[in-house]
Amino acid sequence: MPRKKRLILACLATLLAGLGLSLHAEPAGFDAELLAIQTDWATANYSVPEKQREAAFDQLIARAAAFRQQYPQRAEALIWEGIVLSTAAGVKGGLGALGLARQSREKLDAALAIDANALDGSAYTSLGTLYHKVPGFPIGFGSDKKAKDYLRKALQINPDGIDPNYFYAEFLYDEGDYSGALRYLEKAGKAPPRPGRTSADEGRRQDIRTLMARVRKELTS
Repeated sequence: MPRKKRLILACLATLLAGLGLSLHAEPAGFDAELLAIQTDWATANYSVPEKQREAAFDQLIARAAAFRQQYPQRAEALIWEGIVLSTAAGVKGGLGALGLARQSREKLDAALAIDANALDGSAYTSLGTLYHKVPGFPIGFGSDKKAKDYLRKALQINPDGIDPNYFYAEFLYDEGDYSGALRYLEKAGKAPPRPGRTSADEGRRQDIRTLMARVRKELTS
């Protein structure tokens, strides 16, 4: 790089630092909209009555798509579009959910290609859950092997996180490894709170308690 250009960039970086900005800073709206989508997801998933949940997710799908279109090179936007689509698939259920699941996989794969570590490896957690939940061939693309691989990668990146530990525990429960499931559920229950994600954490902790009761029943039967 020419010396003159390096000096200009250095001066610009110094000026931006003095203003509390950076050369790679996103507009303030990025973080605000990301948090809004995360909050709306938790509301739709845990608080909206079941009969209204599909309509709530239809609206959230459109919002997440608009967010991703605004920031197409940000892995976080792709991850959350993928999460919204995969959760909507679970709400919809049946064969009609497979299209949403495939769209979710596409977004999550694209996020991995940009930044596999974004949001503490959440793309791996969500892909692992997708491969675990979706039926296998010839109906869908589900695969227990891929599910396990993705979920373990998520745990490598975020070993103390509430979601990777919970979803790996759920996978182990379905595989009949109740002792292993209990171990990861206990770890999920000790996960630190996520800033700005209070409602999501409360909902997930209820998921943990519900699954833990089922695991303990299996262990004592």
